[in-house]
Amino acid sequence: MKQTLDTVWQRRGTSWLWDEEARNLVCTATEVWSLRQFLQAVGQWPDDLPSNGGNTLVVAGLDGGLDLLTPDDAEGWLEDAVKDAILSFQGFYEGQASLIFWLPAGHSRLKTNIATDSVEWRCAAPHGDNLLAFGRILWGEANEYPQEILLRAGAKPAGLFHLRIT
Repeated sequence: MKQTLDTVWQRRGTSWLWDEEARNLVCTATEVWSLRQFLQAVGQWPDDLPSNGGNTLVVAGLDGGLDLLTPDDAEGWLEDAVKDAILSFQGFYEGQASLIFWLPAGHSRLKTNIATDSVEWRCAAPHGDNLLAFGRILWGEANEYPQEILLRAGAKPAGLFHLRIT
């Protein structure tokens, strides 16, 4: 998988972050939206985003939402409600804003297949043996993206970045 040291993820595209230092680069804890706020904002996006000088929206709770559902229901919800909200966000801001999903345990839940660059989500108990085809569902396996976000050369990935989901 490609890696990026570029800070473009802080201003554009969609990212899934699990590194607290990375999250703190773009927002304070009080600026983070709940997943419910995010989903309710579809079609009513604010002119000014709460973080990073108005360039960024950080959303927490995607992991919890996925964990409450069976794998089949989680896949459908991710494909319908979440992807539709991401596309609505991208469309409203014309690709000129950053949407970041804060996933504190994402480093252990998002699995990348090194051979294919496909990304899967490890479900929570009692479905812990199941994987959701996260990349296929959200970006159709466009393998030039996502890119692993690095905060500095040689560091562990802080998250995944995708410039534009279609």
